[in-house]
Amino acid sequence: MSDLKNLAETLVNLTVKDVNELAAILKDEYGIEPAAAAVVVSAAGAGEAAEEKTEFDVILKSAGASKLAIVKLVKDLTGAGLKEAKDIVDGAPAPIKEGISKDEAEALKKQLEEAGAEVELK
Repeated sequence: MSDLKNLAETLVNLTVKDVNELAAILKDEYGIEPAAAAVVVSAAGAGEAAEEKTEFDVILKSAGASKLAIVKLVKDLTGAGLKEAKDIVDGAPAPIKEGISKDEAEALKKQLEEAGAEVELK
């Protein structure tokens, strides 16, 4: 494993001249086309891939025209009291729920948008 890590570090630190020489060697000696070599080098240069986001925040940007319907919906979705739900809607942009799964966040967003609210996922 450490050999692969050393190879990755070496590839990441190659200069443009070195990459061109590597592409020529791969093509001449191993029959690998330079485009494929560029993909290998760029993949190595990317380092660790960014992890896919698993937790989302549902942010109410605005209540839209039907504020009362949005207050009722926020109350139902969050389990908050009527006053707390009204405060959330009045304080937009405000988080509705935080740290939830992508599916749950998209479902909440869909419900709120169908009621006329403007919603953002973060």
